[in-house]
Amino acid sequence: MSIDYIPSLFMSVVLSALLAALPVKAQEQADVSAEDVDKRLDEQSYQRAIAAIESRGGAYAAGLSESLLGLGLALQREGRHEEAIDALKRGVHLTRINEGLYCAQQIPLLQAEIDSHKAQRDYTEADERQNYLYRVQMNSLQNNEGLPQALMAQARWQFEAYQLGLEGSERYARLMNMWELYRLAISDIVDREGDSSPSLLPPLLGMLQTQYLISSYDVASPNQSFGDDGRPNETLMRFNKYRAKSYQQGNAVLGTLSDIEQERAPEDALSRARSMVMLGDWRLWNGKTESAFAAYQAAETELAEADDAQTMSKMLFGEPVPLPDFEAVNTLPPAVKPEEADILLSFNVSERGRVRELERLDENDIDERRASRLMRQLRNTMFRPRIEAGQPVEAEHIVKAFDIQ
Repeated sequence: MSIDYIPSLFMSVVLSALLAALPVKAQEQADVSAEDVDKRLDEQSYQRAIAAIESRGGAYAAGLSESLLGLGLALQREGRHEEAIDALKRGVHLTRINEGLYCAQQIPLLQAEIDSHKAQRDYTEADERQNYLYRVQMNSLQNNEGLPQALMAQARWQFEAYQLGLEGSERYARLMNMWELYRLAISDIVDREGDSSPSLLPPLLGMLQTQYLISSYDVASPNQSFGDDGRPNETLMRFNKYRAKSYQQGNAVLGTLSDIEQERAPEDALSRARSMVMLGDWRLWNGKTESAFAAYQAAETELAEADDAQTMSKMLFGEPVPLPDFEAVNTLPPAVKPEEADILLSFNVSERGRVRELERLDENDIDERRASRLMRQLRNTMFRPRIEAGQPVEAEHIVKAFDIQ
């Protein structure tokens, strides 16, 4: 061990003792916490390790990338993202030289680098590094049980990029990417664990969320049908094929989800009921109102013989639920407590899941455009209606509070 190395915990204790001996005024001026010292020592220890490795093995020494990853993470914790990116990029470069172009050792370095790009709101660069990370993962994780998780993480990034609008008018391409990534994850899990594995549930739910987005995507301008050269937009044509099959694909996903849940917990009435509710939601979302209500009634039938049937039924149908019933893809902001809100709205939800009698109750001074946008979103939101005794009923005087500033 180098004589200039002192464990960070020991240094924190020493510094705390020294500060305690200072006058209060001096302590305030120092304004140094033990955590700050730990961070600096952490960075310094990695810098020393890098220097030591370089002195022994040169600028391309094999052990450098691990220390560069540690340094990058230490710099991230201090919010020094530009420096972190430099360290992490160097680590990626050295790993490629020492281990190969698509070696798995790059993965944690790339993931950390992407985090720093996102922290800087440099989403274009983050997207480019995600693309490279995907190539590395597909080349290095084949026949590896970590591949499905990597594919699902890539699908989540596609959703994030979709929300950020990185593709401009062709955001729909991200939705196709999401679907394909979840499909690849499912294929790998089936090959490894079989077609009834509970591990299939997360990517299947991801697929269902994707279909909600695909089915509701609005191509704003017919001009998008053709490129600048006058030729048909092949990406849009492919997306339109995805959208034409959306209802069918959603049904297939829901059927598989139900089968897996049934095999996993055949005696769980609530699980079976939830599967029926999800099917009803999908049907209602797609305008299949009568078949949606049939699915909701089937869910209540599943619950009828349970000891706590009334409680479970109230949990599923006691009040209207905005669709899609996935927080990530629901267009409404989360409701908050009235004292935390800047807008308070009252409305009814009809027995067919439509918003009626929407009015604003507060008199807060907020951006009227934002308020109008929220109210328009609410009017256009489909709800799973309240159901009593197997029948949908209108829910009146619902009050929701939102923070939109």
